[in-house]
Amino acid sequence: MSFKSILRDLKEVRGGLGGISKRSWSKSSHIAPDQTTPLPENIPQSPWASLPPELLLDIIRRVEESETAWPARAAVVSCASVCKSWREITMEIVRIPEQCGKLTFPISLKQPGPRDSPIQCFIKRNRATATYILYYGLMPSETESDKLLLAARRIRRATCTDFIISLSPKNFSRSSSTYVGKLRSGFLGTKFSIYDNQTASSTTQSQPNRRLNPKQAAPKLPANCTTVGNITYELNVLRTRGPRRMHCAMDSIPLSSVIAEPTVVEGIEEEVSSSPSPKGETSSTDREIPDISRRLRDQPLVLKNKSPRWHEQLQCWCLNFKGRVTVASVKNFQLVADIDTSLDASTEEHERVILQFGKIGKDIFTMDYRYPLSAFQAFAICISSFDTKPACEG
Repeated sequence: MSFKSILRDLKEVRGGLGGISKRSWSKSSHIAPDQTTPLPENIPQSPWASLPPELLLDIIRRVEESETAWPARAAVVSCASVCKSWREITMEIVRIPEQCGKLTFPISLKQPGPRDSPIQCFIKRNRATATYILYYGLMPSETESDKLLLAARRIRRATCTDFIISLSPKNFSRSSSTYVGKLRSGFLGTKFSIYDNQTASSTTQSQPNRRLNPKQAAPKLPANCTTVGNITYELNVLRTRGPRRMHCAMDSIPLSSVIAEPTVVEGIEEEVSSSPSPKGETSSTDREIPDISRRLRDQPLVLKNKSPRWHEQLQCWCLNFKGRVTVASVKNFQLVADIDTSLDASTEEHERVILQFGKIGKDIFTMDYRYPLSAFQAFAICISSFDTKPACEG
């Protein structure tokens, strides 16, 4: 190749590069017509979205029935993540924990547990990081493939202690999407309040689309939260021998949830109306019959710890945890509904354990809950026992 031909090729390459630079410069300063091809009207979808609804319904139903526990339960969540049609059918098939006794989606953590048998979980405590992690399952496994449900971190303040509850054990920021709620204790550690991240009704009505900044609110008041329950540990001023005594007032759960609606009033009215009344006396139908069902709906559910019995041979207080608790601890408790005997004559509801918590090893505790508590409410009640309470121990 001659020298002239080489120069000629270099000029052509240089001219091409110069044209490119000029065109790029002109695009940045001038307006050019849009020459992009229009998108087709019928966008091709994934072949999974074109399955017949009958076949898709049968597939997801079989997956939901076969995968009963975590981590295999994640296959059901994966079905809901394929496309919109899969998600709609999955949401129709998957039932709430009250009906199926299974935890599937994050919303299940704030829904009541099953009525028949409790959901069994366990809590791991990390003293170094002051964190508490709730797992789904009977007990810890060696493979560490258990389902992580909730995590809490303790933050000590000057006048109180906060337990921030999140879906992630690495992110406890209140501005993140993983924030679930919080548990706040008083100065003495005997009174606790459970806050949910849902907006209060008063705030929703006045400012429906406005979210408060945590820095704009007072530091002692939770912003954009609503109180769902209060926990109180009785003071032990006389230092008498005995375990802790606690009461949990669940403001978001009515007392009627654990008591059947009474139907005795209707029978009384029919019986009185058929019998003649003496002269000069007002019949019972004219008297005001108390509306027991309305009174039950207005009252919040109150939980109290089940009274243990003193074991003479072991010289300690004992409760029947049915093998779920193996280590004696002051933190062990069972909660039952505090029901007035005049409202419900059956003793089954009085003795039904709604929540039990106990120690099975070093920094490992079991937590079993059932209807009408949710996993979030039960977890908040259990982590309240980890706070120091010098005024409650004997």
